[in-house]
Amino acid sequence: MTPEMIANIYAYTAVGVGVILAAAGLGSAIGWGLICAKTLEGISRQPEMKPALMTNMFIFAGLMESFPFIILAFAMWFLFANPFVGAMQSAIGG
Repeated sequence: MTPEMIANIYAYTAVGVGVILAAAGLGSAIGWGLICAKTLEGISRQPEMKPALMTNMFIFAGLMESFPFIILAFAMWFLFANPFVGAMQSAIGG
């Protein structure tokens, strides 16, 4: 395996990680917008349900906020402990 091949693997992995992080950020932002919009819509329709709706909104917002951090952990694993280099070496060697 040449250093050029390893550099290509790392370069393609970096591009893939960038796409993954951008998609996670976009998905989280859209999710936040939908959660808040639907909560405000529900409060405007039934103001007496505000405490229950706000509680649900914060629970779902916490779940929505954890998604990009989980994706970030996977992206950092791909970036720093790149499993594709080992797979390429075993494919070429064996």
